[in-house]
Amino acid sequence: MLDYNSLLVALGISSICLVMTLLGSWMTRRKESFLLTCTIGLSFVIGGIFTYSAYVERPTMAPAIAAFILFSIGFSIIWVAGYQFRKHRFSRLRFIVGSVFGIGVTVPAMMIGYDGLAYIFNNLAIALVLFATAREYWRSRAEAPAALNGLTALYSLTAVSFVFCAVALISKGSLVLGKAPDGWAEDLNLATSIAGMTGVGALSLALHQSREAAIHRAEAMTDPLTGLMNRRAMFAIYGNRVFTPVMAAVIFDIDRFKAVNDDHGHAAGDGMLKLFAQELTANLRSADVVARLGGEEFALILDNVMPGRAEQIADRIRESFASRELAFEGKVLTCTVSAGIAFGSSEISSFDAIVHAADRALYTAKRNGRNRVETADYLHAVPTDKSLPASGTASA
Repeated sequence: MLDYNSLLVALGISSICLVMTLLGSWMTRRKESFLLTCTIGLSFVIGGIFTYSAYVERPTMAPAIAAFILFSIGFSIIWVAGYQFRKHRFSRLRFIVGSVFGIGVTVPAMMIGYDGLAYIFNNLAIALVLFATAREYWRSRAEAPAALNGLTALYSLTAVSFVFCAVALISKGSLVLGKAPDGWAEDLNLATSIAGMTGVGALSLALHQSREAAIHRAEAMTDPLTGLMNRRAMFAIYGNRVFTPVMAAVIFDIDRFKAVNDDHGHAAGDGMLKLFAQELTANLRSADVVARLGGEEFALILDNVMPGRAEQIADRIRESFASRELAFEGKVLTCTVSAGIAFGSSEISSFDAIVHAADRALYTAKRNGRNRVETADYLHAVPTDKSLPASGTASA
């Protein structure tokens, strides 16, 4: 049967394996900086484990103090990694508070000879930091419930095992030991920590893969230039929706956009597209959805709009965009936009039909002089003349 020190070494080796797992995951996507932060924290903990192992073999003050310092720093960084996962930024305050608190309550007690009291404080300090780490992942659980609930549970269980160690020492009144504590609570703590390391490694990898998949899905549904959703995303949302009379689709197209590209270059054209995207997203209601359908064509979906409101919104966007200026290479560029509107009705209620009707209304706006808004005529919403442009070809 393994002795206490052998279990410590096993815990250290398990921690090293976890470090390698997290480091490998971070190297595949370096934007996930919380993985690197957690790796650094675990490296300090590993140093503390092997330093503490040396203290178990020869109980002198120096390795005990060194272990306390390494544990305080390491677990504080792990706490910061949890915060970094949730907020995407490093928290110096958490690092300083965790480290100073852990060192401040353990090292002085050890230095004045109350090593048992120092171990009580050390166990409680680590437990508090682990509970705080669990809380960070718990608050993020909506992103990936299975993995994050699992991480919350593992960090919490490990924290409880440290509490047991402190309680066991308190119940014995062991303020002075002269050696490392060794009992059922310490054995339970080591077993829980070893199992926890394995679980944290597996769940961290699953969490990393889940976030990767979510990022790829978001990229596939987002227009990279404007940051708006793309045609695929909009059709995924509304493709099977039934449009009622209080729902409207507004299709916008920037007038004479080809001339902007031809006269000033594609960089100017890209700037104009981004400028109109900003105009579209300004002051939108939470129920409104905007997308870039492709080229210079954009869509605005309005839900729960009163009669005449869609026309007012489209006209306000048209007027506001006409007054916007794009500074480009010492020149000031302006553009106008045309729009077509279609509402849900008993004649047309599918998203495809609504978009097609709005696009035909947009073509009418272009044909009637541009820089205007037209509403679909449902009596002629379904095209019969194949010479008329199909959806997406109204731009001019």
